[in-house]
Amino acid sequence: MQFETMSQLGDTIKGIIEISNGQVKVLDPGRVRGALIDRLVHTAVFHEKPDMRATARWVIKMAAPQLGVHLASIQPLYEAMGRGEVDGFTAPAVNVRGMAYDTARALIRSANRNNVGAFILEIAKSEMGYTHQSPAEYAAVMTAAAIQEGYQGPLFIQGDHIQLNAKKFKENRQKEVDGVRKLMKEAITAGFFNIDIDSSTLVDLDRPNVVEQQRDNFEVGADLTAYVRSLEPKGVTISVGGEIGEVGGKNSTVEEFKVYIDNYLATLQKMKPGAKGISKISVQTGTSHGGVPMPDGTVAKVKLDFGVLESISKVARQAYGLAGAVQHGASTLPPEVFDRFPKTGTAEIHLATEFQNMIYEQLPASFKEEIYAYLREECKDEMKSGQTDEQFIYKTRKKALGPFKKRFWNLPTDLRQKIGQVLEDKFTFLFNKLNVVGTKNVVTQWVKPIEVSFAIRDEIAAAEAETKAAAQPAKKEEVNPNAD
Repeated sequence: MQFETMSQLGDTIKGIIEISNGQVKVLDPGRVRGALIDRLVHTAVFHEKPDMRATARWVIKMAAPQLGVHLASIQPLYEAMGRGEVDGFTAPAVNVRGMAYDTARALIRSANRNNVGAFILEIAKSEMGYTHQSPAEYAAVMTAAAIQEGYQGPLFIQGDHIQLNAKKFKENRQKEVDGVRKLMKEAITAGFFNIDIDSSTLVDLDRPNVVEQQRDNFEVGADLTAYVRSLEPKGVTISVGGEIGEVGGKNSTVEEFKVYIDNYLATLQKMKPGAKGISKISVQTGTSHGGVPMPDGTVAKVKLDFGVLESISKVARQAYGLAGAVQHGASTLPPEVFDRFPKTGTAEIHLATEFQNMIYEQLPASFKEEIYAYLREECKDEMKSGQTDEQFIYKTRKKALGPFKKRFWNLPTDLRQKIGQVLEDKFTFLFNKLNVVGTKNVVTQWVKPIEVSFAIRDEIAAAEAETKAAAQPAKKEEVNPNAD
């Protein structure tokens, strides 16, 4: 599928795409879609040479606006929600982990058919590691999927849970903050114009009062927001999200939100006067990322507190002009609850694990067993006392998505089409439940195309960094288990 050499790529795009003086010009839009974009995206992901991956990514992203696909920030829409000029729906933010190109295409096919504009494609910091998807790769793949499916309009790509490690923060505060800054810069350079800062891991409930409990959270959140504002492309206001309750922990309260937002905004203005703050706030309502597997491998039912979402969303909009609260860890919730999110004023909902589960359900038994045997060996130190094999596999199988990425992408065409249809049907169900069907017009009303140029040197630097990282000995990442 991929282009093997630069000359082969150049010969193939002749008369379709022109590259001259650091610019990309689409000459024949109709011929970009189809086999050409497929070859470009496979080159962008799998070619062993960094310059080939970088060039393919750059061509995809530079061609996208000429084909009607505009990488964008959802900020203007969320500001309209904060003013009460837009309401009635909850934007789904989908973490695309496995089979990224096919999954994104399935989502966008459903969005096209249902006239959906309010949706977000995202990947968390931790997911970038175990799925082997850098920001530069991810942005190119999501953009290619939109091009292939003929999508027209703003495309929101988001860095989810750009998170700090509490233990490392205590050991060396500046080093941990600098590491997150580096990742944010990498993501924004790649085309992520929506960034969720998760410093809620720094909340310390052992401190004497709510202000002190939230202090590290709001101080670091303000610092990182100011940094994001310094990196924005001309004309783009990046949508920044904050978080007050670590998902999987105790449920959030209005008091915690007010303490966080008041101190966060005051700190931000001291650091960068006039800077815009967050557009939404993530809270804990009783869910956990990925769900809680039972001994037989099924997922435990969750008692979700919709009152938290409703009360915090109301205060967030009316007192602070935010879009509202954000629900994480929701994809494994019972189907019948999803239409409650728009009714409670929830601004955004994050969905991940269920789509991964659906892919696994469709795999041939032999391939699944090969993956599970790999996990039993490579992740055996993660096996907890009393945990069944079913529970262990459920919790760890996300970590096979990177090592087996090429195998997933190259599954037989008929199986990939079957998986794509199953996913597309699920996206259609969720779009209806979350009431985002027909939101394309309201999104394009508020979010106007802004021309953003990408530099080939940045793509090459990112690709070279990937190659260097892949050559390093694998190491166990110390991450929050609720980070995805």
